Amino acid sequence: MTVQSDAAVEVRGLVKAFGTRRVLRGIDLRVRQGEFMTLFGPNGAGKSTLLKVLATLSRPTSGSAHVAGRDVRSEATEVRRLIGVVPHESLLYEDLTPRENLRFYARMYDVPRAGQRIQEVVEMVGLSGRMDDRVGTLSRGMQQRLSIARALLHDPPLLLLDEPHTGLDQQALTTLRDVLCDALKRGRTIVMSTHSLDEGVRLGTHAAIMVRGRIAYEERAETFDAQALAREYERCTGARA
Repeated sequence: MTVQSDAAVEVRGLVKAFGTRRVLRGIDLRVRQGEFMTLFGPNGAGKSTLLKVLATLSRPTSGSAHVAGRDVRSEATEVRRLIGVVPHESLLYEDLTPRENLRFYARMYDVPRAGQRIQEVVEMVGLSGRMDDRVGTLSRGMQQRLSIARALLHDPPLLLLDEPHTGLDQQALTTLRDVLCDALKRGRTIVMSTHSLDEGVRLGTHAAIMVRGRIAYEERAETFDAQALAREYERCTGARA
């Protein structure tokens, strides 16, 4: 059921279990439109699982999750049109070229002036020279660039990024930073998981630390720096970031 709200993401009491193992243990999270929420936490904290639920790639066990007021379970098709996803797994067709992958997704999302839009996003991520090579021959970093281009293709209001820095060289990291800053300036909402405290503080408007399937800490980015966040991270997790 659609819920009227000014939140881009609204999660209440969210539980996700695999058999008897609960990965998410009652998550409450609210991200307003135009905010950039960065999720931190050790491996196994539940960050990827939370993003998969928001992306309709994993079904909640209990609780609720809404994207722009739409329920991720009952309105999954509508939710998918509102989001651009960079998952931990690329979900690219490795036997196709980047051009063919993007054409496929452009048709799926009914992207107007698809050829022009494909060229725009490819130039954004610096992939123009490899458009006709098979995806399976590309490096991890190049595939990550393509995943980012695919997420931007239909200009969605919400971006969900799971460790998007993985495999990127310094030039590509700068490009990603510019792309995300531009999306934020244009009023897009971003939820991103990362292990990089520096990048999270640099880019995010808000930060949350997840520990064992729960939100252990949440704060506006303007109230702390990377050192302060590192102290909170150690306090919450018992480990240094």
